[in-house]
Amino acid sequence: MAKVLEGKIAVVTGAGRGIGRGEAIALAAAGAKVVVNDLGGTGDGSGSDAAPASQVVKEIKEQGGEAVANFDSVAEPEGAERIIQDAVTNFGRIDILINNAGILRDRMVYNMSNDEWDIVQKVHMYGHFYCLRTACKYMRQQKWGRIVNTSSSAGLGETFGQANYGAAKEGIVGLTRQTAKDMARYGVTCNAIRPSAGTRLTMNPELIENWKRAGRGDLVERLEALNPEDIAPFIVFLCTDAAANINGRTFAVGGGEISLYSEPVKERTLFKQKGRWTLEELLAIAPNTLGKGLENPGLDTK
Repeated sequence: MAKVLEGKIAVVTGAGRGIGRGEAIALAAAGAKVVVNDLGGTGDGSGSDAAPASQVVKEIKEQGGEAVANFDSVAEPEGAERIIQDAVTNFGRIDILINNAGILRDRMVYNMSNDEWDIVQKVHMYGHFYCLRTACKYMRQQKWGRIVNTSSSAGLGETFGQANYGAAKEGIVGLTRQTAKDMARYGVTCNAIRPSAGTRLTMNPELIENWKRAGRGDLVERLEALNPEDIAPFIVFLCTDAAANINGRTFAVGGGEISLYSEPVKERTLFKQKGRWTLEELLAIAPNTLGKGLENPGLDTK
């Protein structure tokens, strides 16, 4: 791989396994020095283990790269600050932040507990924010930076039993747009991906069984065929100078497919010249205008 990131310093959260591991190794192969962060917990966020992050650091060093391990949790502001500070302390600066760390606590929305909701928001939404807030302070001063956030198709309503996860992942898209707007003047870009890959989280037996019961065996088969390492090359690209004009956008990445999502636009408008719409007027007009051709995605009409 070309050393297109020679001299750059990168942080990858959740880099001990799966997609994050592939990203960390690819960034190092491209010349970046890498902070490999991973709490080493289970798929639901419990426990900790230094082995996953340490193993990735070992792999990077064996391939001639430079890396250090960090075992802090992104869900705590102090932990996130230490993750970024490790880059500055060990390598002098922070140029690249890949927000990847994540957990799952799947449950149908009507059975979801407060704790199951809260912990997923903390790891995903809060974790993204805590890390990029600290990184942006440095990137603003040095007038250069690359941030890549990790969203999911769950935020588009493509999965089941993931109201907590889907809400957090779609919130990350909004965070990405706003961060891109705030930081563009400082030479910092912020983009997001919706990755598709067979990982420890997506291929756990309970989740697979839930998807099969929901009639989504096709999704299981597709994920089984997608390698986590396939995500990494596009991540490296987004961190280069060649991607300087790509900012605030979201991409689908998986296997041999990379897609740019369109940004939300108003599809249809009802305009009344004077006053507000009344309920009676909307009942008469809206079904055949705003609602024309729309189908309830949750209903099987076959």
